[in-house]
Amino acid sequence: MPGKLYVVATPIGNLSDMPPRGIHVLSNVSLIAAEDTRHSRVLLTHFGISTPMHSCHKFNEDKRGDFFIDALLDGKDIALISDAGTPCISDPGHKLVARAAAIGTDVVPVCGASAVTAALSVSGFDVTRHVFIGFLPRSAKEQAMVLGQNDIGCPIAFYESPLRITKTMAWLAESHPNADICLCNDISKKFEKIYRGTPAEVLAQLQDNPNAQKGEYTCVVCLNAEAETVETAEISLEAQLVDIIINHDCNLKDAAKILHEKLSATSKSNKKAIYAATLRLKELFI
Repeated sequence: MPGKLYVVATPIGNLSDMPPRGIHVLSNVSLIAAEDTRHSRVLLTHFGISTPMHSCHKFNEDKRGDFFIDALLDGKDIALISDAGTPCISDPGHKLVARAAAIGTDVVPVCGASAVTAALSVSGFDVTRHVFIGFLPRSAKEQAMVLGQNDIGCPIAFYESPLRITKTMAWLAESHPNADICLCNDISKKFEKIYRGTPAEVLAQLQDNPNAQKGEYTCVVCLNAEAETVETAEISLEAQLVDIIINHDCNLKDAAKILHEKLSATSKSNKKAIYAATLRLKELFI
């Protein structure tokens, strides 16, 4: 009979958040599949856990999978952990879970910390329905595409690095100025702070905080598309295209694509109208 695969959540900062059941499981399984054994060693040492660990990260998950599956088939129980929070949530591990389930292994969740659920819980927004998109894409074009897909009127949650957070807030201030933001930094750790307001207001708060680049970020945003539609409607398509060209340092063709993606989020995009606006700009400047 195959062993069990336990998917164990670990603290996202404060070690006191480690649940007793998680400690029990990590202490009693045959081995631990850890995203980074060096990082997880701190956790195990703190709780006096001596269970053998083997790495299981995005660069070796495919290759190492056979090792873990063979162990499960031999009847050994395995605990899967990531560096912080719940495995498989923007962390490696889902391939091992899928393979374990395919061979009939019981996959058991051991609940605990998760940065995204923590941020949603303190946002103050109605998150009965929400969209989680993992880490926000880096390019403005991809960001517009991802956020533009949210037409169901619910909050969007995403992760962002401390090195990119001010740029991301600046982009949101430009593209979604009426959005409501709940931005959580360094949850449960030394520099924990929650920023609230419009993107411009949050950006100003970040710029005033000397510790803003310390600790990871989880952002929950309500786009308030209706308010933005009214505001955008008052600005000509030509003016919007010129603004995009300046701010995104792109050509007219790419600006037209970005504007179409932006307006598609509010179901107000008109390809023919945008194309006509590009022709009028060409007549003026070319």
